[in-house]
Amino acid sequence: MAIKRWDPFRDLMTLKDRMDRIFEDTFRTQGEEKELMPSTWSPSVDIFEDESNVVLSIELPGIEEKNIDVNIEDNALTVKGERNIEKEDKKENYHRIERAYGSFYRSFSIPNYVDVDKIEAQHENGVLKITMPKKAESKPRKVKVLKGKKGKESKEKESK
Repeated sequence: MAIKRWDPFRDLMTLKDRMDRIFEDTFRTQGEEKELMPSTWSPSVDIFEDESNVVLSIELPGIEEKNIDVNIEDNALTVKGERNIEKEDKKENYHRIERAYGSFYRSFSIPNYVDVDKIEAQHENGVLKITMPKKAESKPRKVKVLKGKKGKESKEKESK
């Protein structure tokens, strides 16, 4: 028997999924197929950091730049927007709709070492890339290590 690591967030997500199903079943109109119902969605985000930037890469396929809104307020970066159904076809023609449509909203805390005035966003090939440059004083720097004797002699000269 394998030992599994307990993840409290997995239990919370399971509870959320069950609650969502209860509400969907309660408010679904008769005859409406679950596969054809519109759903809310949250785009996937990758966050990484290098020596000079913190970068967010957000998947937003099928969304134009004009439908994306990026705001910075109170040390929080928010990204919101909307993906609309491309055609005005009746739902009766669809067999299945798996892509999510509608509004989305994501919010991220901005670390205190980020230069908020230099944050940039670029949208290309369905990916929104937000680059948050680090402040100069927070960037890592190399400290030169001196040989022990030389360091002692220079301190003695300074004290005289």
